[in-house]
Amino acid sequence: MSGTSLDGIDVALIETDGLWHVTPGPALTVPYSDDFRERLRSVLGGVGPVAAIEAELTRWHAAAVERFLGRHPGISADLVGFHGHTILHRPQERRTWQLGEGEALAQRLGIDVVADFRSADVAAGGEGAPLAPLYHAALASTLAKPLAVLNLGGVGNVTWIGEAGEILAFDTGPGNALIDDWVHSHTGAAADFDGMLAGAGHASEAHITRFLRHPYFARRPPKSLDRDDFRNALTEDLLLPDGAATLTEMTAAAVAAAREHFPAPAREWLVCGGGRRNPALMAALSRRLDAPVRPVEAVGWNGDALEAQAFAYLAVRSLAGLPLSLPSTTGAPRPMPGGRLFRAGSE
Repeated sequence: MSGTSLDGIDVALIETDGLWHVTPGPALTVPYSDDFRERLRSVLGGVGPVAAIEAELTRWHAAAVERFLGRHPGISADLVGFHGHTILHRPQERRTWQLGEGEALAQRLGIDVVADFRSADVAAGGEGAPLAPLYHAALASTLAKPLAVLNLGGVGNVTWIGEAGEILAFDTGPGNALIDDWVHSHTGAAADFDGMLAGAGHASEAHITRFLRHPYFARRPPKSLDRDDFRNALTEDLLLPDGAATLTEMTAAAVAAAREHFPAPAREWLVCGGGRRNPALMAALSRRLDAPVRPVEAVGWNGDALEAQAFAYLAVRSLAGLPLSLPSTTGAPRPMPGGRLFRAGSE
């Protein structure tokens, strides 16, 4: 999994039947080099040298899997789920674009690869995102509900799971992307590490109020976002720490607004993704949500590996012809299978 935060590649192993049996294994994170991160950033939106960056991204993923398997010589993999990296997501135009060459990856690794997870859903009229909810539901089968699983990557998304196992999922709004971009544009750093800048700043309530007037928040789910849909949410009239504080509060306020769409209040919020490591963001969530907010590690999940695990799970479901998404998770007209299989050794 290469997420919208542009930080690197998460590799994770699971054993699963694609249904309720899930046994997570080891995981590995491989950070991108600063140079490649900037090259990848340069093609967001589908501009620039996309083909060259796609080939390089595929090589990065192959090397990451090889490094993972090299560290675990007793492990073999039957299948690789390869999400690739989203550079454009416009489901209203029936377009979604994830970089990554599934065939090249299968040939280099000598392992069958499932890729292109989102296209079928989008082509059928769905949002194509989020796709992790079925995996969240499998992991949460024994937990008390209603439960909200919040992923704070570049974009925030939530999976609400009801007492009877019903699932609702949608993007909440910006996750880390706006904070990361603000800090990067002013300092060159990749993120507001440990929320230090936000903690030193003062949030602008005027900016937050204007942000929450965006029609996206009133739109009924399922719904999804492109990484850059809110890129103009903050003007340049704020100091660096005040901008970081404001964007952090915006992210938390967007999550709080998502509760209006839940069929019933969540008893608890479990947070995965890089945002859970930001104390300022977690504190903002705790202030704004009327329920406990905990990192997913509190229930024994690996928050760094969860999304990569989800695409391993979905790869197995794809191979079995099972749905990857539901009308209540992406707005697709029916439970939608998806993914494209690339056989190792095929020409």
